[in-house]
Amino acid sequence: MEILNGFEPSSIEKAVELLRRGDIVALPTETVYGLGADTLNPYGVAKIFEIKKRPRFDPLIVHIGEKDWIFKFAKNIPPETTKLIDKFWPGPLTIILNKKDVIPDIVTAGLPTVGMRMPSHPVALNLIRALRNPIAAPSANPFGYMSPTKATHVAKMFENKLSLILDGGSSTFGIESTIISIKENKIYIRRHGAVSIEELSEIAEVIHEEKKDGQCEVPSELPYHYAPHKQLRIVSSPGEVKIANSSLLTLKKPEKIPISKYVKYLSQRGDMREAAANFFSYLIELDREDVDIIYAEKIPEVGLGKAMMERLKKAAKNVGI
Repeated sequence: MEILNGFEPSSIEKAVELLRRGDIVALPTETVYGLGADTLNPYGVAKIFEIKKRPRFDPLIVHIGEKDWIFKFAKNIPPETTKLIDKFWPGPLTIILNKKDVIPDIVTAGLPTVGMRMPSHPVALNLIRALRNPIAAPSANPFGYMSPTKATHVAKMFENKLSLILDGGSSTFGIESTIISIKENKIYIRRHGAVSIEELSEIAEVIHEEKKDGQCEVPSELPYHYAPHKQLRIVSSPGEVKIANSSLLTLKKPEKIPISKYVKYLSQRGDMREAAANFFSYLIELDREDVDIIYAEKIPEVGLGKAMMERLKKAAKNVGI
């Protein structure tokens, strides 16, 4: 396994060569690191499912290099889409659109729709544009585990199973993209993420569309994503922690010192952007072998806090993976 500086042109050239051969490459985005394959190569895409042990019914997000690529790969595009991509692309917003036949069915799990976004990370954009094809890329983690925000996270999770990791530094947002669909001039939230409801509401009416457990029409819609190996329990305050041999994730440092063995504060200032950037990285660090449980203090469900709490609630449903 090689870890190369993604900002070097020679690294991009090597990654393109691997992708064109049908291999997969780990790449940075502004949200989290992804496992990428050439979208138009179904054999390469199949490797993503194999290495992640991801169910074939869980569709992938397609990352494009220019805004106008949506017309190459999607059809019947709602008029509101233009306003959304003008405001949020490149950036962490995934839009569900009707796909064209050029996109292999394995990418979309046989669905007639595809989740598409244009990332803002320069390494991701340089790679996509050099490949001259979209890149299908879920988060670069074993299926169901927490998403990596550093190249070192990816290397540890997959050891020697990858040919190449492009290192682009720590992810800026630290949580995945927001996923939306558009129906009758309204925006439906399919996954909370790095673009908040408040930001989307400036463009159109926003409705949070609840999904039943077991249904999977867009990425990460299954009820068992984002889980650490250790059991995770959500508490209202650090004072509810009962087990000293534990890890604790809180937004800010509390007045009373917590009893937990390991403690991480997402943002001493209570800044939600900083907290989101640290979210998965800190949880991965707190998921240690020598603790019995992870405690996570509730985060106010406003702005990016809603996205973080959505992930904590899913993680708390698991006793471990």
